[in-house]
Amino acid sequence: MKKLFIVCIGLLVLNPVQLIAGDKEDLIKQILANNEYSKKNSQTADNYSSKGALEFWSSGGLLQKIAPAGRPEKYDYMNIDFKHIEVVILVPKKAAVAMYYSEGSMKPQDAPAVSHYLTRVTQVYVKEGGSWKVRASHWSPVSGGSGTSQTSLD
Repeated sequence: MKKLFIVCIGLLVLNPVQLIAGDKEDLIKQILANNEYSKKNSQTADNYSSKGALEFWSSGGLLQKIAPAGRPEKYDYMNIDFKHIEVVILVPKKAAVAMYYSEGSMKPQDAPAVSHYLTRVTQVYVKEGGSWKVRASHWSPVSGGSGTSQTSLD
């Protein structure tokens, strides 16, 4: 019995992927579902941590503090797609970083349209209540693309 226990521990040490199985896929699935929600409902999905988040927006400007309720943005239209999503699990079942590209067009309500939105996105996620929640984000325009027109929550 002792030998079996030692072999099992050894396998976990040699193959830690088993500890994070599903985290990457679950987070990618949730990111894509949140994007589909935003496109369908012309507003951002409620996917922020209960502690809120810190964000740098693609429009530039200063660091934004986001309340747990999230960003109250609404759009006249949103046609954004997320591409090439990569996930790094920091702490299995607890924390991860997602990096991807966000591309398309949008028109935030009461703001100019962005016809060629193209940014790099890095987001830190934490697991809360069984789902991944945003704790920090950084969007930066890709050369030839543009960020949003928003500069502040105020």
